[in-house]
Amino acid sequence: MSALPQATIPGAAGWRLPATRSDADYRLHVPAGARLLLARGWLWLGLAALIGSGLFSVLLVFSRTPGINRLLPLNDLFHVALVVHVDLSVLVWFVALAGLLWSLDDSGQRLRQGWAALALTGLGALAMALSPFLGHAEPIMANYIPVLAGPAFLAGLLLFAAGVALLVLRTLRNAPRLGLHFDGRGALRFGLNAAAVATAVALLAFAWSWAAVPATLAGKAYYEILFWGGGHALQFTWTLLMLVAWLWLAGECGGTVPLSPRVAVLMFALALASVFVTPVAYLAYDVASVEHRAMLTWAMRLGGGVALLPIGLAVVFALRGAPPPTAVLRPVRAALVASVLLFAAGGAIGIFITGSNVRIPAHYHGCIVGVTLALMGVVYRLLPALGYRPAEGRLANAQPWLYAGGQLLHITGLVWSGGYGVQRKVAGAEQVLRSPAEIAGMGLMGLGGAIAIVGGLAFVVVALRAMRPRRAAAAETAAAS
Repeated sequence: MSALPQATIPGAAGWRLPATRSDADYRLHVPAGARLLLARGWLWLGLAALIGSGLFSVLLVFSRTPGINRLLPLNDLFHVALVVHVDLSVLVWFVALAGLLWSLDDSGQRLRQGWAALALTGLGALAMALSPFLGHAEPIMANYIPVLAGPAFLAGLLLFAAGVALLVLRTLRNAPRLGLHFDGRGALRFGLNAAAVATAVALLAFAWSWAAVPATLAGKAYYEILFWGGGHALQFTWTLLMLVAWLWLAGECGGTVPLSPRVAVLMFALALASVFVTPVAYLAYDVASVEHRAMLTWAMRLGGGVALLPIGLAVVFALRGAPPPTAVLRPVRAALVASVLLFAAGGAIGIFITGSNVRIPAHYHGCIVGVTLALMGVVYRLLPALGYRPAEGRLANAQPWLYAGGQLLHITGLVWSGGYGVQRKVAGAEQVLRSPAEIAGMGLMGLGGAIAIVGGLAFVVVALRAMRPRRAAAAETAAAS
């Protein structure tokens, strides 16, 4: 096979990779200039969120692991750790990576608004992470956005929401005009714009619920209704970002994606259309009604599934025909394959959920980790374009498989235990593990969770190594030699 022609990624300061072969070029342009600095800021926020989430997840996994959990003060510790872990690893991490991608894709105007959005979301995330140490607050395990019902956490959440609102407003005002004729890059940009629109709908839903939730409600019932509508809309944001990442990374890995840009845009548009069921649900039914909840759930299942299947199959086909990856692309390809695998596992588990048990977090962890791995692959691909070194070496190559393998063990243990009726969102004696099979299932969950924590922290280590100042890296290399 003859060598592929060389192509320079814009903004990569001379860093070169083989150009890919594809009928549709599903690659994003990375600009130079001030937007790169803003994108770096969002990347740093995302990494900080993962570090904080990893620290809290250690307590979370230990509190559910038989034997170890007896050594810990479990009652509030488990639930407090779960709240902060979920909010940092999902809400903050995903928003930070969305901010990174939107900052690179927009017109580059209104940079002050971009920096203000980053500052607000960063301060909000910091307040949420520190809130467990700033006084007692009741942990409330609401779906989508669990909270600590105390002034420090809630103030941080409001700051974070203000930052997200400013980020989305700037993104929509700076969104490029795409026209009606799409190439691969245009399709990806349409997907990113659709994700911004979905986030705007989610913010409107949160505000609408805040105004409409009955004043007589309190505690979990209040926050469950408050976050239900906006939380469903946010799932479309995360899914759209993942699908953009899948197509982009498949193209970067040299695969020929058997999906025309028009079909890709159609899939993104179908997912976006389902987002607009959200205001219809608010207009048609009371926010506290069963019909309101059911309509939003139906829209999420239908809209997400329609877009996922054809894009997922196209990406799998592209990877099968892709050439062997270069050293720089190995961690990118590993993250992409692991993402597709985990998301498929989570989706399959969701089909068999009955009742309220730990199969629900198994489904959730599979899907959410699928999104996380896709965004990790995006980070690996963008590091050189952001002015850093590429992520290479054994740890970078192993990290996606370590993280994905741990999560597969984790969700397998949860599914196993869920078959015996072990309940979700409980720990320690509250789990009521009666049989050796139940104990073994939760033990497997604990082992997988521990491996996944190591894999998640390995990603942070790999990224931080690549982001070190070049002089420091050169000094370390000289000292080692």
